Amino acid sequence: SVSVAECPGTSSAQAGRAAACQGCPNQRLCAAGGAGPDPAEAAELRQRLRAVKHTVLVLSGKGGVGKSTFSALLAHGLAADEAKQVALLDIDICGPSIPKMMGLEGEQVHQSGSGWSPVYVEENLGVMSVGFLLSSPDDAVIWRGPKKNGLIKQFLRDVDWGEIDYLIVDTPPGTSDEHLSIVQYLSAAHIDGAVIITTPQEVSLQDVRKEINFCHKVKLPIIGVVENMSGFICPKCKNESQIFPPTTGGAEKMCQNLNISLLGKVPLDPQIGKSCDKGQSFLSEAPDSPATLSYRNIIQRIQEYCDQHHFQKEKII
Repeated sequence: SVSVAECPGTSSAQAGRAAACQGCPNQRLCAAGGAGPDPAEAAELRQRLRAVKHTVLVLSGKGGVGKSTFSALLAHGLAADEAKQVALLDIDICGPSIPKMMGLEGEQVHQSGSGWSPVYVEENLGVMSVGFLLSSPDDAVIWRGPKKNGLIKQFLRDVDWGEIDYLIVDTPPGTSDEHLSIVQYLSAAHIDGAVIITTPQEVSLQDVRKEINFCHKVKLPIIGVVENMSGFICPKCKNESQIFPPTTGGAEKMCQNLNISLLGKVPLDPQIGKSCDKGQSFLSEAPDSPATLSYRNIIQRIQEYCDQHHFQKEKII
């Protein structure tokens, strides 16, 4: 088996060609893509995404840790400022849950002369997902990697996002085709960084460390880590219980060891799941919850990072 540490990285001239690449399922994609899209394709993507000010990827090596929930609430939180235009792109091709969480089940994508139109939750919050292209929410998308990659490219190239302050990208778990594709395609434009989601237990942290390694390899900046399901605060007695005990120190210890920012810890709240099932914003449904307070603090930190990142980029330019 090939050690992740031996991977030369997608931006390397040896991507897909090094000895360590033999047997890797992404070898062909890396060899074909190298440092990114071909010049003509890059120019096309850059033209389409020129009006996107900030791009944030939501990642995790582990499934079921709350990436889509966080992506949805990050979009809602940013769109609470009516002066900001927010877009949420769901590239979880096989498990698109964003339409359900955003209250958009049954909606369809419309096409105009300028491309696909996003489906809007509010005037300043648009959403795009493969879920809008399925005839039924129960339909299974049984595609190989190249077809998934083609759809991701189409989402970036053919969707008429317009002037966008924040593009939030919800990704599937892992470090595979979809992740390589979105990083390579967006390299034609600009990525502020990634928010990595974990839960406290070591089983989750193991996979998250792989995701952090992936970010380093593809030179994707890490905004910080969010620890989801970080304890449960009883609504009656206010005592906290550890449902998923941080046996190895949780995200806090991991972040200290890897010199990465811990953006915050979000406690369990049954209302989060209920709000997602109803397609409503938990931030509005439970404004006084400790989880809402944590989400708002995390969202503020992400905004501050993006603003600082944008300032530094303009200074360089």
